[in-house]
Amino acid sequence: MRNTQQGFTLIELVIVIVILGILAATALPKFVDLSGDALDASKAGMSGAVKSAFAVTVAKRAAAGTSPVNPDVTTLAAAITPAGTAAATGVEVVINGTTYTVPTYTNDTCVTATAAVGNTVACVGDIP
Repeated sequence: MRNTQQGFTLIELVIVIVILGILAATALPKFVDLSGDALDASKAGMSGAVKSAFAVTVAKRAAAGTSPVNPDVTTLAAAITPAGTAAATGVEVVINGTTYTVPTYTNDTCVTATAAVGNTVACVGDIP
């Protein structure tokens, strides 16, 4: 009776390791770049939160029977969660330790930037 051994040869194992190394080297840059995409998504989310707070604030005033007066920057900053900070040009929010400003405007066409804290906001812009 002949005793045969079964298993992988050294060259087969080396080839598998080389193939796995090549696959890892090509996939790694795609995963490293995701942090920038996550930051962009956070900025877009906070901009959306400020826009939503603006719409809700105007709607609440209309539902209360008063005219749907546009909120000022301070009211708008307090309406988002977590609360933002009113700034001269909009609402400041902190994302991952860095402060970003969601621009606010004093007219419905989003062309006249808010000049000072307390100005009435008629339009909310995107984070640049």
